Amino acid sequence: MFKRKKENSEGQGVNAYVLIFSLIVISAILTYIVPAGHYDTEDKDGHSVLIADSFKFVENTPVQFLDIFTSIHEGMVNGAGTIFFVLIIGGVFGIMNATGALDTFIVTFAEKMKRKEKLMIPVFVLFFGICGATMGMSDEVAVYVALIVPLTIALGFDAVTGFAIVVMGAWMGFTAGFLNPFSTAVAQGIAELPTFSGMGFRIVIFIIFFSMASYFIYRHASKVQKNPELGIYGKFSAFSPQDKDVTLKMTLRHKLVLSVFLLNFVALIIGVKVYEWFIPQLAGLFLLAGIIMGIVGGLNPSKIADSFVKGASELIGGALIIGLAQAVLVIFQSGGLLDTLLHFMGDMLANVPSALTAVAMMFIQMVINFLIPSQSGQAALTMPIMAPLADLVNVTRQTAVLAFQLGDGIAALLFPTNGALIAALAVAGIPWNKWVRWYIPFFIAQVIVSVIILIVAHYMNYGPF
Repeated sequence: MFKRKKENSEGQGVNAYVLIFSLIVISAILTYIVPAGHYDTEDKDGHSVLIADSFKFVENTPVQFLDIFTSIHEGMVNGAGTIFFVLIIGGVFGIMNATGALDTFIVTFAEKMKRKEKLMIPVFVLFFGICGATMGMSDEVAVYVALIVPLTIALGFDAVTGFAIVVMGAWMGFTAGFLNPFSTAVAQGIAELPTFSGMGFRIVIFIIFFSMASYFIYRHASKVQKNPELGIYGKFSAFSPQDKDVTLKMTLRHKLVLSVFLLNFVALIIGVKVYEWFIPQLAGLFLLAGIIMGIVGGLNPSKIADSFVKGASELIGGALIIGLAQAVLVIFQSGGLLDTLLHFMGDMLANVPSALTAVAMMFIQMVINFLIPSQSGQAALTMPIMAPLADLVNVTRQTAVLAFQLGDGIAALLFPTNGALIAALAVAGIPWNKWVRWYIPFFIAQVIVSVIILIVAHYMNYGPF
């Protein structure tokens, strides 16, 4: 039903591989220029945290020429969990596509949503936002992108509409994080705040971000619906109501495949919430579901295997980018630059007026997000410094945690070092540079609103302390 769109080579911008390799080279050069530093660490509730007053400069360990290239292999190894998760997800959707169930569902849903298709935008944004705010959904977004993007195209929108519904929805919820166990709870625990304290103000932030995201996506979708040439379709072409596939009818096999697909997500939610499953268990769950979908969908074993390989092969480019991006982090860590960066940024905050200190913290967290896309990892590294620093500059620790959440969350959808973002873009077939150009206006709006939120938090003495 959906045919691969032939992309014009003009106006594509910088190739993502070239961009990230350039960042790797720049990072290696910096290891010769920036002095290396080191913070001592200690274990706290299972997290390795920095001891705030333990920074010291150490002997530089500049990256050698060959290390630039070996870092790519190491990055691939470090990112292997996410890389293979993406390939397995691609393979499973390859099996599902081979059964015809997904195309049939999309056509049927598109017919039912005629003349009210825009209602799905705020509804789905709210759904994914709540998942982000309560379950900490972020790494799993690629799975939902594979389902929602073809749906939005069938409804007369484009790939960016579906991608943004899932990714912006989940991340705006993750950023507000009123019950987020991965960022809010970890950061508050390190800052010695009661877990999930200050929830009321975070719910207000969630409502603000939800309204902004829904409006931004709705406006874009309306423009594309009126003029499909304005859309970004990724690996798909615009859907035509005259397409002969609209005659597809839902069969019992299709319904069984879709039932397995839905039950898989129920099992996923239970596994994450009750049994604390992570990427290996989720990948295994999807692989099992894919095999079952192939069987009930009428595919023989060879067809299931071939469809899996075909689906996985379509995501190999995006999967490799995940490992390439990890190489940047490998060089910063091996060259001793990460701790030095944290130290100098902490010194900068000491000279900022107290009313703007929280705002400065947010911008620092944005920069650090480029190097540490893991939310809990960023909290573990930065909050041991930010929390005592907040005490010194007359900012509540709760406000410092909020600055971390906002800086981490709204910058995460910009940087190619965010493996979950790159994986989701690969699923949708949207080039990273095209996404960034589209996302920048919303990013700027979020930054402005976040600055206001932090100033309000400072003057309301957002606490308990």
